[in-house]
Amino acid sequence: MSLSFYVNTDTQDLPRGTSGVEFTLVNLVNDYIIFTAGSVAVADAADLPTPAELNSAGVLITTSDVEVAHQILADVSDNLLREIHNAGNQNKRYVYCFAFDAATASEPILEIWDDSTIDTITDYCLGEGVANDSFFRGITTTEALPGVGWTGKRLAGSSDNHFLWLNNEAGALSAAKDLYCNLRETVPANFDTSFSETPVLVVKYTTN
Repeated sequence: MSLSFYVNTDTQDLPRGTSGVEFTLVNLVNDYIIFTAGSVAVADAADLPTPAELNSAGVLITTSDVEVAHQILADVSDNLLREIHNAGNQNKRYVYCFAFDAATASEPILEIWDDSTIDTITDYCLGEGVANDSFFRGITTTEALPGVGWTGKRLAGSSDNHFLWLNNEAGALSAAKDLYCNLRETVPANFDTSFSETPVLVVKYTTN
């Protein structure tokens, strides 16, 4: 069996496979997701940004919590930015899609780690080792909308309550199925360090 990762780069909140709704297949080797305040250069349909352009579109720390406004897929093969329009603090369901083409032996889960070694959460955005201080929140939307002003779970590592059960805790998949979630990132008020980091989304599951 195999897993494919798609993001909804359409404005419509409808499932993958719906006629006229654009889901973009993510290249797991080259593509990446940008969490950004946005700018003219870092925006939907723009070319891939330079490091300087990314920095200029960074989220500014203030005296209040700041919700990161945009989540954008960097489609490297097409040299194109594609906005994930329904991501973030919105009551939207079909945003990030994990498409399984067969049954699994365990329920797939989503975690966030510092890097592909998947053994530390010391990034600033992951709470500097304290999972409950992570900037990232996520919610499983496989079966239902997340709700207005959804809170979700703070995501960092694999400790209890800091990862997502992508099948809504219904167990292993008995057949091919698309699983969905939504993500958001909030920078805490008065955070005292500026940074640029590249945490890694990890999906874990076992096969038969």
